[in-house]
Amino acid sequence: MIVCLFDIDGTLLNSGGAGQAAMEAAFVEQFGPMQPVEGVAYAGRTDRAIIADIFRYFDIEDDDHTRDEFVGRYFSHLPDKLSQKEGGVLPGVTVLLEELASRENVELGLLTGNFRRGAEIKLGHFDLFHHFEFGGFGDIHHDRGDVARDALQETRAFLNRDIHPSQIWVIGDTPADVSCARVIDANVIAVSTGHFSEETLAATKPDHLLPDFSDPQAILELLAL
Repeated sequence: MIVCLFDIDGTLLNSGGAGQAAMEAAFVEQFGPMQPVEGVAYAGRTDRAIIADIFRYFDIEDDDHTRDEFVGRYFSHLPDKLSQKEGGVLPGVTVLLEELASRENVELGLLTGNFRRGAEIKLGHFDLFHHFEFGGFGDIHHDRGDVARDALQETRAFLNRDIHPSQIWVIGDTPADVSCARVIDANVIAVSTGHFSEETLAATKPDHLLPDFSDPQAILELLAL
């Protein structure tokens, strides 16, 4: 059996910046006018860590009540922002997921910094969510390595069997995807469809590096399917 754990933003789809726009709209709704935020990175990070940085930047106390209200507002804005932005499914992704889903010896999951509900909203908007039933998400952890550990645990629980890390392929577009895969000793396919160049990704030493998924057959061959 092979388990493929996909990142979302920059790997499966381009949201057109809908996630960041929804967070900004949530901030304005809850706290008032928002000046530009400097020094807060989004790519490859967990939503939990991003929100912590935004709150710290504006000197807002990161308590459970304030954060939960903010996250709820984020979820309420996200569908509209996805509709307003010019995002889309990245080349080859739809065919690749359909091919992988058709294989009896392949299971598809997620390893993403998105909140679980945020992942559902984004993937649902682009009609991809039905491919995924388990994974690791960015609801709790600041570090993607901890998300990878959660993904491994949830994979084993969902499949009700022991899965060795050598059976897992993490597929993503950022150095964080590579590093978090190594935390659980998983294999990695990096794809340069996000914010990071092939040169930058190559320096992280993924097992395989592709420009995109426009040739799904190449992925199947890498996975020996």
